[in-house]
Amino acid sequence: MKKTTLQIVKEMEQALERAEVDCSDYFHDDFDWIANFGCGTKRGLDEFERAWYKPFRDAFGDRHFATEHYLEDGNWAACFGHCEATHHGDFMGIAPTWKRIKIPYIDFWRVEEGKIAENRVSVDFPAILAQLGQDIFNGKGWDKLDSKPPKNSSLSFA
Repeated sequence: MKKTTLQIVKEMEQALERAEVDCSDYFHDDFDWIANFGCGTKRGLDEFERAWYKPFRDAFGDRHFATEHYLEDGNWAACFGHCEATHHGDFMGIAPTWKRIKIPYIDFWRVEEGKIAENRVSVDFPAILAQLGQDIFNGKGWDKLDSKPPKNSSLSFA
């Protein structure tokens, strides 16, 4: 039975949570991982594993993905949520704090031939750093203008 785009994406997410080292069952060898500033762009599975997935595992352990919503449209799927993890390794020059943090993300995946061929992602590095005691906006972020947090938000960084 052929898997849906969403089934492929959810299986990949479960593998990342289990910290599987070999991601070749889920990704094309030549897939593109295109992310926000600070995360970079990774070309191919080897670069993704070496320059994103390994540093992510090294910095954050005991991971649990709390994806709030998935969407599927043909060979594309998307989601948003956060990864709950323990900061147990160096991250952006910050030594392990052993804090349990939330890592917000938004992902879009394109699946071809049963494997992920493209992943466009935004990982909220400023939110991660704020939880680790670093305000990269030096108190000048526009969030200080907010009256209160959004309703039904699972993310709270205060």
